[in-house]
Amino acid sequence: MMRHPQWIAALFTATALVGGVGTAATADAPATGPQRPSACRPANHLAKITADRPSSGHRHYRVTLEAPRGYAPCRLAGSPTDVRFYRAGSPERITTRPYGPQHETVVFGPGRPVHFDIQVPFSRRSARADEARFTLKAPGGVIPGESSASGRVEVVRGTQIGPVRPGR
Repeated sequence: MMRHPQWIAALFTATALVGGVGTAATADAPATGPQRPSACRPANHLAKITADRPSSGHRHYRVTLEAPRGYAPCRLAGSPTDVRFYRAGSPERITTRPYGPQHETVVFGPGRPVHFDIQVPFSRRSARADEARFTLKAPGGVIPGESSASGRVEVVRGTQIGPVRPGR
């Protein structure tokens, strides 16, 4: 008769030890569940063009990207590519080229806005636009899809696009 209470006590002790180990292991495991969509995808962020301070011989415009809550942070690098300007939905025939360091990365996501510069040489023959469309770059290549930013901008031949930087 005495063996059964000891055996039951040993069983409870073993169960408690195994349960404790199992709990510790699951506390360190990454949480599973649906992943949040990336803030870098064009549909998941907002972009706005605003006039910035001019420099010697150039006008500058700042394109600020912000991601609403609920999206996962991501990394961007360099200047956006395939930048095109539109006025009332019609394209302006202006080509751009990048300037500045193209390999530095920045983190973008909710609460972590980023911006890039549109540098435009002063000219009397500027084309007015109200939208810019562009492709963002990640450290490993381009991000699929086309982002767009709204706001007034004047562009000319020789317009350059700066790298993405942190902040507004």
